[in-house]
Amino acid sequence: MNGQYLPDLASRELGGSVVAATDELFADRENLIKAEAPVFLPHTFGPKGQIMDGWETRRRRAPGVDSAIVRLGCPGIVRRVVVDTAHFTGNYPPAASVEACGVDGYPTPDELAGADWQPLVPASKLAGDSVHEFAIEDECRYTHVRLSIYPDGGVARLRVFGEVVADPRLLPPVFDLAALEHGGEVLDCSNSFYSSPNNLIKPGLARVMGDGWETSRRRDDGNDWVSLRLACAGRPMLAEIETMHFVGNAPGWASLTGDDRVELLPRTRLQPDTRHRFVLDAAEVGTVRLDVFPDGGVGRLRLYGTPTPDGRSALLLRFANALPDDQLAGLLGESAGPARPYRQITDLPEALQGKLGGPT
Repeated sequence: MNGQYLPDLASRELGGSVVAATDELFADRENLIKAEAPVFLPHTFGPKGQIMDGWETRRRRAPGVDSAIVRLGCPGIVRRVVVDTAHFTGNYPPAASVEACGVDGYPTPDELAGADWQPLVPASKLAGDSVHEFAIEDECRYTHVRLSIYPDGGVARLRVFGEVVADPRLLPPVFDLAALEHGGEVLDCSNSFYSSPNNLIKPGLARVMGDGWETSRRRDDGNDWVSLRLACAGRPMLAEIETMHFVGNAPGWASLTGDDRVELLPRTRLQPDTRHRFVLDAAEVGTVRLDVFPDGGVGRLRLYGTPTPDGRSALLLRFANALPDDQLAGLLGESAGPARPYRQITDLPEALQGKLGGPT
């Protein structure tokens, strides 16, 4: 996947939640996963001191560390972690670490305490008012991360960039093949001057104009485009191209093409501030390109369809191969099977095939 477009799996916009923290006396834990950049308003005081746009704990007077547990909005494989101490200068933690675990269902904080936490970022030095990036080399699918700070202090944001790995048990027969939460990915785009093309495939409707994908104004004879890899190979049957909130800057027309430039939707007129729905020409594709003419903004792109048999098998294999060992053992019970990686659908143990839906 193009690292430029990796989504923040922890973001509140994707459904992330800070489910627990040891302390949050000075600033709320929920600030950690806000999508927007942290801000600072000097001399803005509340009952507990300067109001900070981050998570801040009280000064420790006993041994120990503070920690916060984040349930990822979209479970997946973590590629990069960012610990941002923006605006924390005399109250930042000297060091931090990040761990992750993969669990089924919706465990409580007490249940998560006993999970099999794996290190992603070892205890590492931090500086005040700085962005700290850590590359991650781990191929497991995780559902939660735990940020620990040594011994206390404030962190503005925690970003967990990675690749979504959808749980095939939770996917209906027909779903949005392009959706980020199902594993759709932005591959490339012609222009992202005003906002990221990742917004196109985020959950929900665009809230404001800045919550979509908008290009700069073209001064030539070309047009703008974005290319996507679908969650799996499939047959898109219905497209939704949403220009809501784009009033004077919506594209005039749009088209959709698949692999080898197969036409899914011919060049079609669009209206401003509108949810457009189009029945698509049936075709099996793994990638889709949205062209807008000549430029402008689109809030969301939806491509509802069904996986191909090979696409469904690829979803099952990716999920099964990325599960942490303890989570896989929980699904298998006492059953055994061939060692991972599973290279073809028939390699999946029968117990796992039964729980995941099996080959189609």
